[in-house]
Amino acid sequence: MLKSEILDTFLQLLDDARAGGDPEPTAMNLSTVDGAGRVSSRIVLLKGADERGFRFYTNYQSDKGSQLDAHTQVALCFHWKTLREGVQVRVEGSARKVLPEESDAYFASRPRQSQIGAWASLQSQTLPDRETFDQRVARYEQEFEGRDVTRPPHWGGYVVEPDMIEFWYGAEFRLHERVRWSRHGQTWTCRMLYP
Repeated sequence: MLKSEILDTFLQLLDDARAGGDPEPTAMNLSTVDGAGRVSSRIVLLKGADERGFRFYTNYQSDKGSQLDAHTQVALCFHWKTLREGVQVRVEGSARKVLPEESDAYFASRPRQSQIGAWASLQSQTLPDRETFDQRVARYEQEFEGRDVTRPPHWGGYVVEPDMIEFWYGAEFRLHERVRWSRHGQTWTCRMLYP
């Protein structure tokens, strides 16, 4: 469980980034590791943060899904360049799937075309040509015509449960401020780091 002080700090920074006009304040780099130890990174969107951790959604059969099956340890990084002299929030911890009901609720809130896309995309697999994907989209538009689009069983959310969070505040001349929180069991401790 995230200590309330840590969560409040993160949520305030996220609000500040939104208010400051960051074009995509919920964008975060997600790094995962496959079964052979190869590291992959990509940008995903944060879809919620609470005392449990940080949530995002994806196709469970994608590269990131199979990597998370192999290794639950992940790293996240937010970077808000327009906030102060630049702010980063680094998160390390383990990812686990959220309950199906939570994935259902989020899926129901998505735009219909995004819902159709979740069915049509064989995420991370080879696509022979764009026409093939367009045909799959048309197929699922027809299948769900006149009714709600249900969540595919291969699509849902993860929550990253952190054991380390670092708040990095940029400063001139690389004289940054770094505050690191580490969890040991259920206890969080805080220390400052040299920049």
